[in-house]
Amino acid sequence: MLTCRDRKTAKIIEIFDSAGLRGASQKYSYRAANRTFSGENVYAILRAPRGDATEAVVLAAAWTNMDGQLNSHGVPLVLTLARYFARWSLWSKDIIILVTSDSRAGPQAWVDAYHNEHDPASVDPLPVKSGALQGVVVVDKALDRNFEKIHIVYDGINGQLPNLDLFNTACSIASGQMGMGIAFQRMFKHNDSYLERLQTMLRGMVSQGAGHSSGPHSSFIPYHVDAITLQAVGEGREDDMAMGRVVESIFRSLNNLLEHFHQSFFFYLLMQADRFVSIGTYLPSAMLVAANFTIMAIALWVRSGRPSVPKVASATSKRGEQPEMELIQKDGMTAVVPKESLKLAERPLFIPIALVAAAHFSGLIPLYILNHMSREFMEIKSLVFLICILTTINFPAFVAGRIRNQLTVQYQLLTQCLSHLLLGMFLATLATLNFSLSLFIGLACIPLPFTGPSLSLDADKDESGEKYRRACSRLALYLLSPPTMLWILSLISGTSVADILMEGSVGWNVNGMWTPLIIWCVWWPAWLVGSVLSSAPLRDPGS
Repeated sequence: MLTCRDRKTAKIIEIFDSAGLRGASQKYSYRAANRTFSGENVYAILRAPRGDATEAVVLAAAWTNMDGQLNSHGVPLVLTLARYFARWSLWSKDIIILVTSDSRAGPQAWVDAYHNEHDPASVDPLPVKSGALQGVVVVDKALDRNFEKIHIVYDGINGQLPNLDLFNTACSIASGQMGMGIAFQRMFKHNDSYLERLQTMLRGMVSQGAGHSSGPHSSFIPYHVDAITLQAVGEGREDDMAMGRVVESIFRSLNNLLEHFHQSFFFYLLMQADRFVSIGTYLPSAMLVAANFTIMAIALWVRSGRPSVPKVASATSKRGEQPEMELIQKDGMTAVVPKESLKLAERPLFIPIALVAAAHFSGLIPLYILNHMSREFMEIKSLVFLICILTTINFPAFVAGRIRNQLTVQYQLLTQCLSHLLLGMFLATLATLNFSLSLFIGLACIPLPFTGPSLSLDADKDESGEKYRRACSRLALYLLSPPTMLWILSLISGTSVADILMEGSVGWNVNGMWTPLIIWCVWWPAWLVGSVLSSAPLRDPGS
């Protein structure tokens, strides 16, 4: 007996056959958060009468959109356009008609198999293929009524973006030729004010920093395939015919391309449909934040080579008196210098390197646990949050107590130096791949330079002031720790902690999202080292 899924697949293939297209299907099954995400994709290829099957564009729709709603008008519209396109003889590129079971696992399985990057154990290969993919347009119309405007979704996985020319083409056709309203980043009412531009840009940065799949198009962008989703929103006078005309015009524009999009921007922050911020304007801000940690690492390295605090104190007499001096004569030149302050101390690196390496490897523990935790355990969000907070507060102090005798001032300086050097390197590299994520993590790590020993060589420095500084930095670190920021994000977005953890697990196991790796193997180790140093002794043990 055929299941509902099998009946849908058979019916869609029957529609493709009636239009003269060869249909095919693909089954997939992913495992994430102790749950199975399975389904079956159906697709067909319209061979270009004027082409040589070396290039193709994709028209796609998912049975359920990213909001979990049935795409009741989107799938029929795509099937109707497939029959309509088959009557034309002007196409110079193959057109692939794709219908996926869902908006996340289905497109990922199909595009992975198309580029032979799939796991044969969970994803079936594609029996029929075409040429290199040049563009993807996804139709999302879950409304049973006429709509007001088109919401263009363009964010890709890991913060990657499609070529700006594709976005501009969709905007020009929808608003210029069809007279429709345009929206993006869920800013459905945009009056071109400063605050609304800022809000639109910040929403784009948050979505880019999350690195999650924002629609069926997101899975194509990591393969350098420009893709967008057209979502019907609001209540107005536009109908399915108007949406179909927009899609048709976009495909005719893609069909006229002589080569792949390459002249426009791939790095941008949109403020409204016709205004954006280019990479040359916003990238320096993230680079300056990353350079802060690199410069601090250099200062810590220089300070670690100077004599320790007790030695400097021995070379200095009572407050207000001059330190003991000595005469140095060389090549007929005489110089008066302090005895101790210019001598370089040897830098033992084994323990600092071991501490920093252990901190980075410890990030693999929460990375594995949270990406393989069952959904049932995630739903106990209060227990998860309590465990994370208790671990956050107690673990650094426990580590500092266990290695207290090894944490000399010089070891603290070298450990902080190596940690900042790695953090600055990671953030600078990440800024060129995902600007928003690099900037947000860099801002969350601002208290880290204030956690270690003071850079001052003054032996009479007030220890009470140092304790107060470290206490404030420790409090700031607790407020900006990954678990605390996770809880704050859930409050701001109105999403439960379990849903955020579930999103991260599915993104990691299905879409190859990097955000969990960056959080637990870059941010968490730097935070852990800073928290341990904020609990370390101010003086060398035994001094």
